[in-house]
Amino acid sequence: MIEVVLLTLICLQLKHWYIDFVNQTEEEIKAKVVYGKSINHSAKHAIGTMIAIIIATGIDYISFAVILGFLDLMAHYHIDWVKAKWGHTKFWPVVGLDQMAHQLTYIGIVYLMI
Repeated sequence: MIEVVLLTLICLQLKHWYIDFVNQTEEEIKAKVVYGKSINHSAKHAIGTMIAIIIATGIDYISFAVILGFLDLMAHYHIDWVKAKWGHTKFWPVVGLDQMAHQLTYIGIVYLMI
């Protein structure tokens, strides 16, 4: 079980880095400030979370992976929207809070898995 937890967390970390810091477009960043406009970025996170869960647990858990992916989409969307809407005053503390919120989401996902 601990191997599945660690593999899931590693996959989620890699997914988060890639989608937030490598794959995110300028249009996605600008759209975050308007509620309801930036679903593409969060949808990428949902798909990445589904893939991470399937890698860690196997294809038999695809329904569960879809549910957890949707939960990540919702959490990621709202975390990013709050940061975009109100996070302009102190860049580093806000970025740190944003990243911590995403990491706590991943801990919650793993908790639901076990």
